[in-house]
Amino acid sequence: MARHEELPVPVFKSLEPVYGTGSHLEEAELRFSKLKSKFNEFFGHPPDIYARSPGRVNLIGEHIDYEGYSVLPMAIRQDTIVAIRKVEGEKVLRIANVNSEKYTMCTYPADPDQEIDLKNHKWGHYFICGYKGFYEYAKSNGRNVDRTVGLQVVVDGIVPTGSGLSSSAAFVCSSTIAIMAVMGENYPKKDLAQLTCECERHIGTQSGGMDQAISVMARSGFAALIDFNPIRATEVQLPAGGTFVIAHSLAESQKAVTAATNYNNRVVECRLAAIVLGIKLGLKAEKAITEVKTLSDVEALCVSFAGTRGSSDPGLAVKEFLKEEPYSSEEIEQIINEKLPTVFANSPSSLDVLRAAKHFKLHQRAAHVYSEAKRVYAFKDTVSSKSSEEDMLKKLGALMNDSHYSCSVLYECSCPELEELVKICRDNSALGARLTGAGWGGCAVALVKESIVPQFILKLKEQYYKSRIDKGVIKKNDVDLYIFASKPSSGAAIVEV
Repeated sequence: MARHEELPVPVFKSLEPVYGTGSHLEEAELRFSKLKSKFNEFFGHPPDIYARSPGRVNLIGEHIDYEGYSVLPMAIRQDTIVAIRKVEGEKVLRIANVNSEKYTMCTYPADPDQEIDLKNHKWGHYFICGYKGFYEYAKSNGRNVDRTVGLQVVVDGIVPTGSGLSSSAAFVCSSTIAIMAVMGENYPKKDLAQLTCECERHIGTQSGGMDQAISVMARSGFAALIDFNPIRATEVQLPAGGTFVIAHSLAESQKAVTAATNYNNRVVECRLAAIVLGIKLGLKAEKAITEVKTLSDVEALCVSFAGTRGSSDPGLAVKEFLKEEPYSSEEIEQIINEKLPTVFANSPSSLDVLRAAKHFKLHQRAAHVYSEAKRVYAFKDTVSSKSSEEDMLKKLGALMNDSHYSCSVLYECSCPELEELVKICRDNSALGARLTGAGWGGCAVALVKESIVPQFILKLKEQYYKSRIDKGVIKKNDVDLYIFASKPSSGAAIVEV
């Protein structure tokens, strides 16, 4: 029997297999019906087919996927749906949105080789990421797909943007799958996860692949341990007595806009930490620079050093060989015997980081990555242990709290709003709470006993959201978009309704 990730994206003739029953199904039926009539309104025809892909919340394992380490997310019920129609002989891509007041129609040539204008940021660029990626994949697999076909597209996304719940990956994945479906193709989920991760790099974010992997591969009722190189998903059944509550801090995390100082800056710091560790642990400088890309590449060297101290913790090498004070570019260049712009010559986004950065914190970033990687496995082991549910939930909560401390203090990807929100969650009986997603805004996720979820959400509305409603940051009627409980949801699907 083929493994789950080797199967193609499922194609459904009804919405129930995707959305379940009850109020979630009713809400989905309304959305699809509105999407269809919007499509007719824009283009005068119904769409050929729909594709959907969910957002996700990462339960543990933050900022380590791009370092080659496993992470543990789950899909949420909020998703992006793309309705699409093929137009023969019209060499234009027209991309509209159900929310046409906020997102005006974008038009592009039907040319998979077009460059994306990163200086002029448009919401439709995310669709073009999927479009370019689909054709690159088809070409590299010897599939001859017509390059001149026009496309009409309407998008309906309800994953809150800038929330750290992966609205961009849900959009890129659903776009890629919609293009694939309308072209009569279907590829294995693991290939799509890899392909859509590469797609998002067209927009200048050095994504690690977790968001796309869980969005494409999730199964209802399960979180997943996602491994990389190659991408694999191992289902993880969470204890029934706990629920995850996701709460938006209302500070928007603009990953694509602040990449040089935040997200991509950490990618560069981790690579420099890995190269310096490699050299200190005996690699020749040229070899370290050409072969060491991530902290996982030097983990074995760190572990064998730890072995000389009677331990297996790679963090010991970090303590020994990387100083806690920030490094200047000159200090690093002396150690590695090379100019930093030469090391990153092939990565424009990393060169942007070098232009913006004054110094680099190597010790803190490496300490976070190695300790967070261990917490992911501790989380998975706890869930599959023979402990009582009570002990299991306590242990998972403690791991989430430790993860937040590491993200906040060592990786410095929190912000005042997230700190306040995490504290309020813990003060109101959350077993654990942490920032989730890239950070610098976005959401917190809290593990809460199922029995207190309604009171917990009410308390957060009073203690966090009320003052923000009073100040006009959000409307009172919209508060349920920003705080909700979620069990693990289903992954990407193609829908013919």
